[in-house]
Amino acid sequence: MKKSILLILLLALSFTVSATETKLMVRAKAKDAKFIGSSIGGAYVIVRNTVNNQILAEGITTGSTGNTDLIMKTPIDRNTQLTDDKTAGFLAVVDIDEPTFVRVEVISPYNKKNAQVRASTELWLIPGKDILGDGVVVEIPGFVIDILTPNTHQYISKQSIGEGLDIRANMVMMCGCPIEKGGIWDSTPMEVVAILKKDGTTVATIPMDNPSRNIFEGRMQVTENGYYEVTVYAYDSKTGNTGVDKVNYVVTD
Repeated sequence: MKKSILLILLLALSFTVSATETKLMVRAKAKDAKFIGSSIGGAYVIVRNTVNNQILAEGITTGSTGNTDLIMKTPIDRNTQLTDDKTAGFLAVVDIDEPTFVRVEVISPYNKKNAQVRASTELWLIPGKDILGDGVVVEIPGFVIDILTPNTHQYISKQSIGEGLDIRANMVMMCGCPIEKGGIWDSTPMEVVAILKKDGTTVATIPMDNPSRNIFEGRMQVTENGYYEVTVYAYDSKTGNTGVDKVNYVVTD
């Protein structure tokens, strides 16, 4: 009889503490731009229990960058939802049996290591109380810059340079959204500059122009052999967004 009562109590206890599936939508949004999704490789999301650092869920945001008119052109009132079922996000599904304080970590853009930002926030999850819709939105500041020419560790003959060595870089918002003169993401107020170093010493600073969408160009004079480094940086004083890329190359006879 006692064994039967004990068994019943154990069964009741097991039902009482059983975990409950709880859903949390996580989205990464580029500062002054749109959501980070499939077109740029997504953002990597990790949801951790803050007490023991246990990973409760992890994955990549997938989907579109969202509705441009709504996100960038429409005044947003309180409780306006910026996303729909096609907008990039990661749906974390966790099993918890009590209110749990979690840390949401976002690594983004996941496939662009030179521009990658790690951002996080924390919140309580309550068993069975889903957080959906826009969900938790983590802001990712910056620009993605890729220097196209010169190439990394390229050996360039001084004779081939002639009137100057071209610098070309591709730059987009952190969501991959395009940058161009007069566009939604207008390059006109942005400062994009190439810094040229020879053997570790700065020898020139070259402002770069934006002749076509996402492409920035400049030209530097190179008259001596040596080891060179080019740093391209971007700065938007209105938003505080910044970005940097570097390459090294060698000039020979």
